[in-house]
Amino acid sequence: MRKPPPSTIASLVAIGAVLVGTLLAYAFRGAVQPNVLDVVLPLAAFAATLARRRYPVAALIVVAVSVAAYYPWARLDGPILVLAFVVLYTAADRGALTAAIATGATLLLGMGLGETGGIRHVDDSLFVAIAGWVVAAIAFGGVTRNRRAYMMEAERRAADAERTMEEEARRRESEERLRIARELHDVLGHNISMINVQAAAALHGLKKRPEDAEKALRTIKDTSKETLRELRTTLGVLRQVDEDAPTAPADSLARVDALVAASGLEVRTELSGPLDGVPTEVDLAATRIIREALTNVSRHSGTTTATLSVANTSANIMIRVEDDGPGATYDGGSGFGVQGMRERAAALGGTLEAGPRPEGGFRVVARLPLNLPSNGAP
Repeated sequence: MRKPPPSTIASLVAIGAVLVGTLLAYAFRGAVQPNVLDVVLPLAAFAATLARRRYPVAALIVVAVSVAAYYPWARLDGPILVLAFVVLYTAADRGALTAAIATGATLLLGMGLGETGGIRHVDDSLFVAIAGWVVAAIAFGGVTRNRRAYMMEAERRAADAERTMEEEARRRESEERLRIARELHDVLGHNISMINVQAAAALHGLKKRPEDAEKALRTIKDTSKETLRELRTTLGVLRQVDEDAPTAPADSLARVDALVAASGLEVRTELSGPLDGVPTEVDLAATRIIREALTNVSRHSGTTTATLSVANTSANIMIRVEDDGPGATYDGGSGFGVQGMRERAAALGGTLEAGPRPEGGFRVVARLPLNLPSNGAP
């Protein structure tokens, strides 16, 4: 249920106070006999006050007239003047600031002129207090209106900024797709066309001139190998489009200590076998997997320690990253981090397994073959 604003609560309290005060004035009237104005004018003022939000100017006029007529001619002395403060505030809050100022000034002027006779109904201190309440009600109404307008403008600007950011993101995404398409076209177009021509030549001369067919097939083999290598390189560049230009040596298994130091974790490292001279594609994929796995430990594991094992088995590069933190709920590897590591391993013909350890914590195990699929015979 929505909580009413403080101004509404204050208005209801004021109306209730006036109603109670009027009833008390009637109950303790003593020898004073009420007349019809003691009933009609408070009821008219109450009704106008209840409708002040929908008709602020009309309510302001009705309450002002009721107050101006009540005190000189009604016999009871009820506090319906408080209703004038309420409608003055509402009128200023609803944008009728000029009407509120004019009405407040008229009430104060009439009260001042009425006290110039021989009988003083309001002394100087009470007149100053009433004038202060009139000014405060109008000023507070104007402040709340300005604050509401400011908040609405701030919300509108925030919505416009969010919409602009979404449009900019869509535009950049579209431009990135076009750039990727151009990159892939440039990388693949020429080599695929050459493979097509050589394949046609091999089929044509397979029976009549086997030596030419063998030459064409070797060309297809070399071209496809180079195409796959260029494709991996291009995709690697596209994965790094948002990264800053490198100012330090590229990550490598030969510099795994620097990679571990950059993670900010306490990592126990176990290295086995030569880690220099590893094929570039394998080296890049391995360092990316290690970086992502250590990043996941830092973000999600709830611990600052981890264990990293890298081994060169002459046939594969084996990577194992483990932690013993409480971690987050594992969703089967649907997140972009695990998915990206798995894609890197699969692109080289390797495998990657990620999941919680039976003894607690999380484990990532990757196997990257050193003999890449493109190096074999077609």
